[in-house]
Amino acid sequence: MNNQLYGNLIFELSKAGRKGYSLPKNRFGNYQVPQELRRQQDAELPECDEMTVVRHYTNLSANNFGVDNGFYPLGSCTMKYNPKINEEMAALPQFQKLHPLQPAETTKGARALVALLERQLCTLTGLAHFTFKPYAGAHGELTGLMVIDNYHRSRGDLQRKKVIVPDSAHGTNPASAAVCGLEIIEVKSNDKGLVDVEDLRRLVAEEGPAIAAMMMTNPNTLGLFETSIPEITKLIHDCGGLMYYDGANLNPMLGACRPGDMGFDVMHINLHKTFSTPHGGGGPGSGPVGVREGLQQFFPVVSPYYGNFAVLIKACVYIMSLGRDQIKDVGPLATLNANYIKESLKDVYELPIEGLCKHEFVFDGLKDKSTGVTTMDVAKRLLDYGYHAPTIYFPLLFHESLMIEPTENESKDTIDGFIAVMRQIAEEAKNQPELVKSAPHNTPIGRVDDVLAAKHPVVTFRQMSKE
Repeated sequence: MNNQLYGNLIFELSKAGRKGYSLPKNRFGNYQVPQELRRQQDAELPECDEMTVVRHYTNLSANNFGVDNGFYPLGSCTMKYNPKINEEMAALPQFQKLHPLQPAETTKGARALVALLERQLCTLTGLAHFTFKPYAGAHGELTGLMVIDNYHRSRGDLQRKKVIVPDSAHGTNPASAAVCGLEIIEVKSNDKGLVDVEDLRRLVAEEGPAIAAMMMTNPNTLGLFETSIPEITKLIHDCGGLMYYDGANLNPMLGACRPGDMGFDVMHINLHKTFSTPHGGGGPGSGPVGVREGLQQFFPVVSPYYGNFAVLIKACVYIMSLGRDQIKDVGPLATLNANYIKESLKDVYELPIEGLCKHEFVFDGLKDKSTGVTTMDVAKRLLDYGYHAPTIYFPLLFHESLMIEPTENESKDTIDGFIAVMRQIAEEAKNQPELVKSAPHNTPIGRVDDVLAAKHPVVTFRQMSKE
């Protein structure tokens, strides 16, 4: 590998006067650009020949990590395999060349697909209606909370402005409630990592007439199934509030149970996670919101279009590919894989809460704390072995959280390889702690100062003076 092409920025490969393009002859004549729009100096663009550009970006692309070339055990993210037939269907010109403003009579096929997807999601969740306007999970949360707020307003119940959120919730839950103009009340977790029903009972007694809703993620962020949902939903409904289901962790529920059957009134689905669309780095996503019968009239207008339509296509194809019988295997297999990893590693990694998990679980760092090796160190060392690191330092309930989600797609061979590496790192932490603390060693870029990068990001290139 030519290290100059592999490690340098494209600007650093630039040589004055070199070109990698050939423009066609001007067919439009010459026009004067208004003086106020002209640059005062030339744009600082790299000057490279074509082969340098091709090799540079090819090398960069080979350095990317994705689910197609490695295990991606990011907890709470469901980075599952995305069947290529999804991409093929979304790339059909009949879909790809649609325009959101073209006449409705020319989009019957697209609208039929959305109607089919709605029926599929209603069947899987036990809810009655869905809107596909939200562009992502957090956008779906906001939309769902607006439904709840609209419902209370329609009844003249204007005092209901408080939302109960568990302390183990995704960070977007309280953020979405705040953006919606609602006040957040935190309910504690008990020593089993589940919602403390007694603490909830106290909150309901104190705040009952002001409670608009309770938001719950199930399984929760620790990967644990909330066993007191019937009691919780009764408490909230009896005081006049609604139940909101954060569907970010819906993966292990497929084929096992449905939020609508549990008593939830509103939910959003991270369609790109549970129903397979490549995501990460900001998108693309989709956060459709489902409601029980009678609440559909309160859907707000959050977008004039069907969100990210290509994501809807991929989700529909994914569901149709699996079919009614095979989709029931998703939840049980995700749960099996997660429990297999947990039980195989809990002798060397600290498991703060024992018991059956669902699709994900959380370790509290290494069991042997005397080594001084942190969760961050373990994550960096995993890169040397070719694995993407799990989610770290979330949830905030534990100091050294290491959150692992294998998804249902991974084979036992892949999972066994990951387990072996995690055990190897635990052994290194005991016998060669500095090796782990200084990792990674085999990546193009070694350990960076994460805090410095966050506080003082360098997002533009400036050529250093050669003088």
